[in-house]
Amino acid sequence: MEFEDIEKKWQKKWFDARIYEAKKEKQKKFFIHFAYPGISGYLHVGHMRGFTYSDIIARYKRMLGYDVIFPAGFHATGLPAVSLAKKVERKDEKTLQYLRSNGCPEEIIKKLSDPAEVVKYFSNVYVEQYWKKFGFLIDYTRLMDTISPGYKKFIQWQFYKLNELGLLIQKPHYAPYCPNCGPVAVDKSETDISQGGDAEILEFVLIKFKMDDYILPAATLRPETIFGVTNMWVNGSEEYVIVRVGNEKWIVSEKAAFKLEHQMDDVEILDKIHGSKLVGKKCVAPIIEKEVPIFDAKFVDTSVATGIVMSVPAHAPYDYAALLDMGMPVEPIVIIKVKGYDVPAKEIVEKMGIKNQFDEKLEEATQIIYKEEFHSGIMNENCTEYAGKKINEVKEEIKNKLIERNEAAIMREFSKKVICRCGAEVIIKRVPDQWFIKYSDAELTEKSKEHVKKMNIYPPEYKEELPKVLDWFGDRACIRRGSWLGTEFPFKKGWVVEPISDSTLYPAYYIISKYVNNSELSIDEMNNEFFDYVFFGKGNAKNEIWKKIREDFLYWYPVDINLGGKEHKTVHFPVFIMNHVAIMERQHWPRGIFVNWWVTQQQGEKISKSKGGAEPIPGASKKYGVDTMRLYYAHSASPFVDVEWNSEAVEQYKKRLMKIWNFFEEIIKIKGGESKIDEWLLSAFNKELKEIENAMEEYEFRKAANSIYFNIYSMLQWYIRRGGKNENVIREVIEKWIRTMTPFTPHMAEEMWEKLGNTGFVSLQSYPKAGEIKEDVLIGEELLIKTINDIEEIKKVARIEPKKVYIYVAPQWKWKILDVANALKKEGKLNMKNLMMETKKLGMDMKRASKYAAKLIEEMKKMEFIKVDEFGYLINARDFIEKEVGCKVEIMDEHATYDPAGKKEQAMPLRPAIYIES
Repeated sequence: MEFEDIEKKWQKKWFDARIYEAKKEKQKKFFIHFAYPGISGYLHVGHMRGFTYSDIIARYKRMLGYDVIFPAGFHATGLPAVSLAKKVERKDEKTLQYLRSNGCPEEIIKKLSDPAEVVKYFSNVYVEQYWKKFGFLIDYTRLMDTISPGYKKFIQWQFYKLNELGLLIQKPHYAPYCPNCGPVAVDKSETDISQGGDAEILEFVLIKFKMDDYILPAATLRPETIFGVTNMWVNGSEEYVIVRVGNEKWIVSEKAAFKLEHQMDDVEILDKIHGSKLVGKKCVAPIIEKEVPIFDAKFVDTSVATGIVMSVPAHAPYDYAALLDMGMPVEPIVIIKVKGYDVPAKEIVEKMGIKNQFDEKLEEATQIIYKEEFHSGIMNENCTEYAGKKINEVKEEIKNKLIERNEAAIMREFSKKVICRCGAEVIIKRVPDQWFIKYSDAELTEKSKEHVKKMNIYPPEYKEELPKVLDWFGDRACIRRGSWLGTEFPFKKGWVVEPISDSTLYPAYYIISKYVNNSELSIDEMNNEFFDYVFFGKGNAKNEIWKKIREDFLYWYPVDINLGGKEHKTVHFPVFIMNHVAIMERQHWPRGIFVNWWVTQQQGEKISKSKGGAEPIPGASKKYGVDTMRLYYAHSASPFVDVEWNSEAVEQYKKRLMKIWNFFEEIIKIKGGESKIDEWLLSAFNKELKEIENAMEEYEFRKAANSIYFNIYSMLQWYIRRGGKNENVIREVIEKWIRTMTPFTPHMAEEMWEKLGNTGFVSLQSYPKAGEIKEDVLIGEELLIKTINDIEEIKKVARIEPKKVYIYVAPQWKWKILDVANALKKEGKLNMKNLMMETKKLGMDMKRASKYAAKLIEEMKKMEFIKVDEFGYLINARDFIEKEVGCKVEIMDEHATYDPAGKKEQAMPLRPAIYIES
């Protein structure tokens, strides 16, 4: 089988026949879409996991008889395309090499200095090189991007609606800001940034220590520890600057001065001063009015906060370790009582064996002490009027007191480094009149939480988590100013709606985009009146196209599944729900969310272009085959766990498909009539079909794929091994088997379908339903399989070549006890006491029965027992067993007298005892 040839063949046939187009025919519909990808460059194998799940679901639902709409688009809003264009414009060598290595033509590279060309080129790449080559039956008539004129009209309408509802507000805001690109969004989706998506904004209190005519603003997250300050730390190897802040002169690091300029008014750099000039001087701590020395510390990072750190060695392990290295020139001052400690920092350092101020264990020690002090610490007598109060009660009070007395200020800083896609470090900037979407609205939050209860959300754990996320979700700054792509905010000229805020109702635009793309709907028509009519039925239709779009919306909406990666759990999915609940009518609120986990690198880190390790899609699909990769995504792990990209594992899936193909080519040549094993094959196949049905309904792709590509394959092999050759039964099973494969490996399925002589697409066939399952037939054959496997295992372990094998089946008295146990199990009363009471009524040897009953109860926890004529089944299969094990076989019932090894007594129902003569 040539994967690439088959892929091209069937993709051409599908797309020529336009089977991907959503059609209203069956009066039951299914709307699925994936979170549209940002336009930031070439995609990689990690992206394809979620896309593949979407196509599997869409194909499956189509085969179940649904009208399926599966649209897709491109998230071009924000900085990604702009950042790439700037790198091309300045001829960044790494970027140019990246483009060339991915096959970008030179004439195209020249155009990519224009962000609009970036969007245009990569949108085409995503469609032609990724989605179509993976066989995705996306409705390509509905493609759209978020910077198109029509979409911008749609977003502006959305914000008019939010404003009408009182859900747009203005207030001061401290926002992530790139010095080159302007405001950026910092969240786990990393739309605008290349590093630090999980960073939080920390609020440092800058406590003002006086040194002559200067202020040393010490940055701390624990203002309550001012009472325990013994000294100050600066980095004597670094350059600092003197900065005028209002009427005061501050000494801070150069990076801190730059950050403060963006967070405070009236900040000006006056001069430089080296850190070594500060070492040895003294300064005065506020509140306690105590003079403390200034020491040198290499651990002070001047890129964090102000580069000035106050030392509280009784409660800060870093400070204690650094002073210890210096010979402890000052004594720690204990200010917090914590159970189990006298001098907390000293004792944790000693307990953990920390050797010096550079020991990696200091971070862990710090977290332990801070956590215990915050939750259970009590301020002691050194803390004046705060003595006897809990830390978590006085922290805010002390901070506010310092600020009111002008002895402190506030500085915002990220919890970790954040890097923009342009390469610059992102800082925090004050915006005095920022616009927000008011997600803190109590009524909206409660309505959204109530709706979540009715939604189909996968995995179920996320459904439990979502109400807490919605409670936590606060007002979101919704506009930015800078070199952004996107929609101009209708209430503030020159400002652009940020990427998350324009990605909430976008599935509704897919209903409209088809008519924009085919020029049936003009951009000029798309005013607020148009959107109100389409989405709410308000007013009158201006023409037939408006009516048609309204009918389409009523048919296809709401969304049945919005599928996206786990990075969207705390950002995109909450606003997707809340904006629908706020704006749309109740019957059009979303029905489902599917969260897929990531494809990771070997270190467990998400694959990304910026972090390396991203195998390009075209090369991977050519090397392994598209169906191979689709099966890898489906079967290598549950959708709800990370899966490590492993090229060797992908290669094994390719071999698996080749093995199935070769087996298929052989089995369809078999000619013959009926045999006893036919009944088993049909029952076994129907049982697997039932498993597949159940798995697919819960989107347990791994489970379903395991049945399809492993269990059914093994089942058919066993059928042939047992002498099965009924061509009609084989044909029936093979055709249904191919249909189960279709959502997962559609190219191979189509080729197999055609090879059977069928016409039309298997992709448009119905999904097979399970037929009759004869459990007694299944149990009998399972008994045979287990028995042969047990014999082979004994031969292997004992390393013997058998002359004769004796198989002892369970005596009838054990089956009688099993009947009693089955009856008790149905009533929910199966335990040792009840089983013995009922067995006693049968007049059995209770000593022998109790020994067996205990073992039986344990076995019944693992499997179902259905009564079958073990002896008769094995007798009928004796010739086959002899052929398999390579020697004579005797089937022994309870009346057998030959039992040299005492095996007969060990026989259990459906688990014969075996004795091998060698």
